Amino acid sequence: MNQLLYLGLGLMTGVFGGLFGIGGSTVLIPALIFFCGLTQHQAQGTTLALMVLPIGLLAALRYFQGGNVKLEMVLLLALGWFIGGFLGASLAHQISDPLLKKLFGVFLLIVSLRMIFAK
Repeated sequence: MNQLLYLGLGLMTGVFGGLFGIGGSTVLIPALIFFCGLTQHQAQGTTLALMVLPIGLLAALRYFQGGNVKLEMVLLLALGWFIGGFLGASLAHQISDPLLKKLFGVFLLIVSLRMIFAK
C-alpha cells in the first residue's frame, strides 16, 4: 500500500511541477509530513534526494521545445542552487525540527499571499 501512496505522491508532484513550474518541495514536503509521517528534516532530505535524479528532464524538454527555457540562465541558476543547497542543508541541520517546520510554513504562507495579492 505504501508503494502506491509514494507513486501517487510522486505523480501529483510531477503534475503540479509540470503544470505550474513549481519545485517539488512546495507539494511534496507537506505531503510527506502529513500523509507519510516524516519529520520536517526527513521530508526535506527525501525531497532533495529526488532532485539528484533527472526527474524534471521530460518536463523541461517539453518547455524547451516550446521555446520557454532560457538556457543562459539555467547554468548560473544551477551553479547558485548547487552551492546554496549545500549551505542551506548545513544550516537546516543546526535548527530544531519544530522550528524548521514553522519556518517552512511561514515561507509557504508568504509566497502564497504574495501570489494571491500581487498585481
